[in-house]
Amino acid sequence: MKIEILNSLEVLNSKKLLLYPTDTVWGIGCDATSKTAVKKVYQLKQRDDSKALVCLVKDLNMLSKYVKYIPDPALEYLKQTDRPTTIIYPKAQNLAKNLIAEDGSIAIRICQTEFCQLLLHDFNKPIVSTSANISGQPTPKVFAEIQDEILKGVDYVVNLQNQNNSETKPSRIIKFDEQGQVQIIRD
Repeated sequence: MKIEILNSLEVLNSKKLLLYPTDTVWGIGCDATSKTAVKKVYQLKQRDDSKALVCLVKDLNMLSKYVKYIPDPALEYLKQTDRPTTIIYPKAQNLAKNLIAEDGSIAIRICQTEFCQLLLHDFNKPIVSTSANISGQPTPKVFAEIQDEILKGVDYVVNLQNQNNSETKPSRIIKFDEQGQVQIIRD
């Protein structure tokens, strides 16, 4: 795993694209603070850049550096769930401008897998995590379903769990507003 972390760090630090296993589906990733890197993700996915992307953080401390406000109900939810959940927070900060939604919000998930935790710790910045598919195409449930266009379009494919045929699914997505009201976007 150490070699995969080092190779991934080199890619992220070079503003290039990474294909990597997450706590949900395989993700296309890059430095979430780099406008140049984020633009490459939109181009590869053939996705309109008005649609915000998800990013991963290591823990609450890292999360607090990239959102101005964490509603108390979001903190309570995070303490109580084991399910991978992406939360849309109001008032993003210190991230690439093209990663942030038009309303100023950002979708962030605290990823608990060993690989992602180590990578996020060593990189010390959020990493984009968007499903490994062309926009509008089905989300691959296993590595073998990832389209050649995606495999050829990234700069590095992490060599972990590539043979795992256990089907995965995207995270739950919920949104909190500044008053702490919750809305379920995807269950």
